[in-house]
Amino acid sequence: MNLHQFRFVQEAVRRNLNLTETAKALYTSQPGISKAILELEEELGVDIFARHGKRLKRVTEPGQEVLKSIEIIMREVGNLKRIGEEFSKQDAGTLSIATTHTQARYVLPTPVAQLRKRFPKVNVSLHQGTPEQVAQMLMEESAEIGLATESLASYEELITLPCYEWQHVAVFPAQHPLAQVDRLSLEQLAGEPLISYHPSFTGRTKIDHAFALKRLKPNVVLEAIDSDVIKTYVRLGLGVGIVAEMAVRDDPAFLSGSGDLVWRPTGHLFGQNVARIAFKRGAYLRNFVYAFAESLSDRLNRSLITRAMGNETPSYDL
Repeated sequence: MNLHQFRFVQEAVRRNLNLTETAKALYTSQPGISKAILELEEELGVDIFARHGKRLKRVTEPGQEVLKSIEIIMREVGNLKRIGEEFSKQDAGTLSIATTHTQARYVLPTPVAQLRKRFPKVNVSLHQGTPEQVAQMLMEESAEIGLATESLASYEELITLPCYEWQHVAVFPAQHPLAQVDRLSLEQLAGEPLISYHPSFTGRTKIDHAFALKRLKPNVVLEAIDSDVIKTYVRLGLGVGIVAEMAVRDDPAFLSGSGDLVWRPTGHLFGQNVARIAFKRGAYLRNFVYAFAESLSDRLNRSLITRAMGNETPSYDL
């Protein structure tokens, strides 16, 4: 059976079983349509139409069920064509990005703005969630590209690439005693009430691991997923904040040096973190997806991404 046969049956019903009109509508011959319908009936083992001689008289009871299936098939064929048209438009469409709050708030605004300027016909759909949710959205194909620090490299269904490195920083009020310390120690931080990320976000596992290695128990008095929320509670005097450096890098409160908060690097305590981009293995990437990925890091280019997508190793390091 084939799509031509389905189309002939469907059109014959639309033309009130008049094969002459059906042939005209489909720009083919009447004998060709009759033969194709008979072959389909023979393959299915049922009569779709009741006949009087060579003329079609009515749709049979099994034919009604066949028609229902043909309607579904032809509708889905139409959907496939639309999908093909959408994805063949290399410079138009929708880019769906799955990421965490920190990446969406501090990292993606400039690349997204650049993408829209370069590809004005591309719309952006931004999905925020936990790193695990980011991975799930990629695997379910509700997002084309993902960006997060944790978890992405542990899924075999995904191809991941390192995007950029970053460190945590400690944030405290300008009058706090630690503001006078250039190089903080874990012991100093363990002696303070701490405000930091929820354990599943923004490298928190590295923070906990560093304290555990020194057999120190940090006094985490508040957890959040939003760096701005953490800074707000630091301002209120609830404790010392530990946030991602991108949350303070362009914050006016820190740039002038005269703000109410100050920060100190803690990479020597908690190590470096690697943000990774991810794609579903075997996914078809349009031009603007490559362009967006390249804008996230000077490490990335189309050739590298293409090689990674063809690699059997889920986590691809540069």
